[in-house]
Amino acid sequence: MAAKSAAYRAERDERANRKGSVARPVEAAAANLDRLIHERTRLAIVSALTVNASLTFNELKQLLHATDGNLSVHARKLEDAGYVSCTKSFAGRMPKTEYRLSAAGRRALEKYLDHMEALIRATREG
Repeated sequence: MAAKSAAYRAERDERANRKGSVARPVEAAAANLDRLIHERTRLAIVSALTVNASLTFNELKQLLHATDGNLSVHARKLEDAGYVSCTKSFAGRMPKTEYRLSAAGRRALEKYLDHMEALIRATREG
């Protein structure tokens, strides 16, 4: 799939060059955003965990006004990427799921924020 994607980009760039135009830097930069973090709910999860050492599933759900299913799916994607760690335990007989931002998640968020700041600067500078 990556080869196909790279081939598609190369063909698109070649067509643009033949037309005498090249993708604007802002457009090119926007295409390189970390799509995993860029999604609203996942960005909210990572941001919330940046300012809290850890949050339980219920705390995140309440903070983000998310449904169980929505939060679960997005948290799992972040966990699969290694951006978030998940610890399951019991408090008495009640299950407790706790999330923490990993070092990789913190780096990914910093990179994402730097990227967004560069896009904003480029857009304002015209």
